Amino acid sequence: MNIQIEKLPDGHFLATSDNVQGLVAQGKTVGETVETAVDVAEKLLDTKFWSDAVASNPVFSFLMDDDEDIYSVTDGEPFND
Repeated sequence: MNIQIEKLPDGHFLATSDNVQGLVAQGKTVGETVETAVDVAEKLLDTKFWSDAVASNPVFSFLMDDDEDIYSVTDGEPFND
């Protein structure tokens, strides 16, 4: 995993990655920032693994049937909590 670390104006550090989509981590030191970035990357990759596994599982293939496409963006009412 490649990460880019930049020092922010307030003295903290920010880590991002071109390899792991969505990775953003911040810390008070470079070491803390790297540690946080690794934790975030593990969570993102674990989530992606499970999402891909569910999306490719044939047990859910029926959801692609035209009969299952019964809702539109105009259905229902806004949920404001």
